[in-house]
Amino acid sequence: MHTSFSKKESDLKEIPPMDSLSDKELFLLYKDNRHVYIRNELVKRHLFIAEILSRKYLNKGIDYEDIYQVASLGLIYAIERFDTERGYEFSSFATPTIIGEIKKYFRDKGWSIRVPRRIQELSKKINTTKSTLQQELQRTPKIKDIAEYLNCTEEEVIEAMEANQVYTPKSLDLTYDNEGEDKDIQFMDLIGEPDKMFDFIENRDFIYQAMEKLNEVERIVLQDRFFENKTQMQVATTLQVSQMTVSRMEKKIIEKFKKELKKTMM
Repeated sequence: MHTSFSKKESDLKEIPPMDSLSDKELFLLYKDNRHVYIRNELVKRHLFIAEILSRKYLNKGIDYEDIYQVASLGLIYAIERFDTERGYEFSSFATPTIIGEIKKYFRDKGWSIRVPRRIQELSKKINTTKSTLQQELQRTPKIKDIAEYLNCTEEEVIEAMEANQVYTPKSLDLTYDNEGEDKDIQFMDLIGEPDKMFDFIENRDFIYQAMEKLNEVERIVLQDRFFENKTQMQVATTLQVSQMTVSRMEKKIIEKFKKELKKTMM
């Protein structure tokens, strides 16, 4: 930065009242007289840009106050670099500068999964402690060593170290050496997936329980219509009733199933 902090208070007498100057005039004045007082006024006038852009990154795993500070610093960078002679608005110039600083901060400090702040802080301390103990002990520190140094439990250290794995996402194409085998194993092969049979068993049990609430005729309608795929007319012929009666019974059966489903969800 070219900001000079050696300006004397007497220099301010040469600066006209800030309220009487437009943004462009203020930037031109700052170009000629890079006094921190002028820059502070520019920051004050345009701080809303940093606030608006900061709010776009709410609930992304980093506290708003931290993002706002980074955005404010980006605003100062933009003020220092802005040139009125280029002809564009300051907001158009400042926005990408501020967003760039925020994104850089996320790359350096962000967590791909939201982790409690206490664990994040402990994780940072553990990384520093490892290096310190490595030099003091002349060996790789154990969990017990780290816990004693930080005055916390071994479980807390393990929790923080495991959480540190989500600091950056891992690629599914990441490969591991599969000892004893000719082919390496990929990370995606180690990730479990839902067993389709679970849904099948749950649905089957639900149907059996719901069918216990039906009478014999309703069970026949359910079996023929939804398992045998018979038409309403075919079912009506079997039961020697009208098609309208079968249609009404279907609606009644569906309502009973809905009631049973609500019970299981409560």
